[in-house]
Amino acid sequence: MVDHATISIIIPVYNESASLDSLFARLLPLKSRCKIIFVDGGSSDGTPTLIEERGGIVIHSRKGRANQMNCGAKAANGEVLWFLHADSIPPANAVLLIMDVLNSGHEIGCFRLRFAGKHPLMFANALLSNLRVCLRGIAFGDQGIFLKKTLFEKLGGYAEIPLMEDYRLSLDARNAGYSIGMAKGSIVTSARRYVENGILKTALRMQVLQHRFRRGDDTEEIAKDYELMK
Repeated sequence: MVDHATISIIIPVYNESASLDSLFARLLPLKSRCKIIFVDGGSSDGTPTLIEERGGIVIHSRKGRANQMNCGAKAANGEVLWFLHADSIPPANAVLLIMDVLNSGHEIGCFRLRFAGKHPLMFANALLSNLRVCLRGIAFGDQGIFLKKTLFEKLGGYAEIPLMEDYRLSLDARNAGYSIGMAKGSIVTSARRYVENGILKTALRMQVLQHRFRRGDDTEEIAKDYELMK
């Protein structure tokens, strides 16, 4: 049982000054049970100073989500590592939901994904993402991946590639014989990129990028094409 396990929340940040107030408000229900570590990737807008002014812990890393999360994991002393995106909205009872998954025999898990807004295509997109976890054992970072630190170290952490490090970690866990448990609650994430660039067009392009990753294309080239979607 891991009911009293310590959880370290690791949040990679880069130029987040405009959204820090809302981010800290979302984290408030989690502060009493978790140590929260912000990993700054070289912000130019004063993000680290603003985090510290709000009582947050900041460490510094080379830019890149994988680099930042590995740096945060190295500094964390929790038995459980929870990687959270800065624009994600976790459920208030997230800690209990994480413990339920870890006490059910899993050493790695994630949350259900839900997009902000009520567009039916985004509902379908989230449904497919959640089915991907159940059927293929693949979780993405916007689902709030969490796992025991011992397993993270066993897997060698995140591959320091420019994107899809979450996909790679899921594959590494699956290949090592670990299945990903899904928490009953949902993390809410923004649908902005889909809405601005066209929902169907963006969803299809994401599928193409994932296919290119699976077949072993150069991740630097995939990352360049991904940046064009922002």
